[in-house]
Amino acid sequence: MADRNPETHVIDFRAAEHLLAARDPRGAVKLLDSVIAAHPENTAARLLRARAFFAAAQLRPAQLEFELVLEREPDNAFAHFALARTFERAGNTAQATRHFRLAAALDPKPEYLRAAGFDSGG
Repeated sequence: MADRNPETHVIDFRAAEHLLAARDPRGAVKLLDSVIAAHPENTAARLLRARAFFAAAQLRPAQLEFELVLEREPDNAFAHFALARTFERAGNTAQATRHFRLAAALDPKPEYLRAAGFDSGG
């Protein structure tokens, strides 16, 4: 295997984005594992891996990654929204509602407002 360096990590990150878009979340996770091992502080790679875990229906790993992103970026509306979707899919309605509302409060996108119930008077 070729030596790993920052350039190959960028290539792996971009390739993981493409794999996720092509509906190969497990392939994306594999590529991102090496990126995150080399750069554990890289929030973008962790967010992408969380999305890949979610797409692969690996809800617990997705939850842990989204939570780690939010520890570093508590104002990341997308991470709150995605974490809410993860909780929703796992059947944890109370936690889902909490994070949907946080996402909507941080970024009043129509999708976030709908999910939080703010556009229907609730």
